Amino acid sequence: MSNTTATVVTGVSGRMGQMLVKVINASDKAHISGALERPGHAWIGMDLGEALGGAANGIIVQGDPRTALQGAQAVIDFTAPAATVALAPVAADMGVAHIIGTTGLAKADLEAIAEVAKTGVIVRAGNMSLGVNLLAALTRKVAEALDADYDIEIIESHHRHKVDAPSGTALMLGEAAAAGRGVSLDDAAVRARDGITGPREPGSIGFAVVRGGDIIGEHDVMFAADGERIILRHVASDRSVFARGAVKAAIWAQGRDFGEYDMAAVLGL
Repeated sequence: MSNTTATVVTGVSGRMGQMLVKVINASDKAHISGALERPGHAWIGMDLGEALGGAANGIIVQGDPRTALQGAQAVIDFTAPAATVALAPVAADMGVAHIIGTTGLAKADLEAIAEVAKTGVIVRAGNMSLGVNLLAALTRKVAEALDADYDIEIIESHHRHKVDAPSGTALMLGEAAAAGRGVSLDDAAVRARDGITGPREPGSIGFAVVRGGDIIGEHDVMFAADGERIILRHVASDRSVFARGAVKAAIWAQGRDFGEYDMAAVLGL
């Protein structure tokens, strides 16, 4: 245990929280040192192993971040914007690397996280998978290579329970496309179309959203011109791809200088 990264999972009862526990337990480079849930949650005070339906493991689910993070080196966070922003200064103050996979963060949330990164180590990404980060790198390169005759559209699909749209991954891909074009995504994005919208604005980056069933995550980046289309695609069939990336980030973050990093840095892209 002493040679592995002591890791806390917050939002441990959720789908991603439970997957993270499973992936960390299978890792030879990280171990669970704590578990955190929102105040009032039924799991608080329970043994984590028993709460997950298995044998007791001695890790008690906490409702107080400082208690949960005691002795930790990293905390992995796929929760909600308000919870993530509240946790960030606590993690920084305790010297714990904060690995953020939370999506739906508003501009003010991102600014607050960036401020905390001046005194802590944060790794934040709209998607933690290797494949998606490669897709983002390819998206930027293709956008650099093609002129404005190629319309850019980003189509994303997720399960019926997802609460934010477009997905954090779709926005990450949009940022990559905008960077390749040398424009601001805020200026170029078209995030909804309804009614008589008129012709497509040249140079815009469009988003389309699908929600249904148990779709884990599918993302297409389409470059469409007269006579041809180029489509870059990533399909996730198992949430473990996100969990494995997050655990890799937690291990990588140890010993880093203060600052906010992304998965491209973690993966050496």
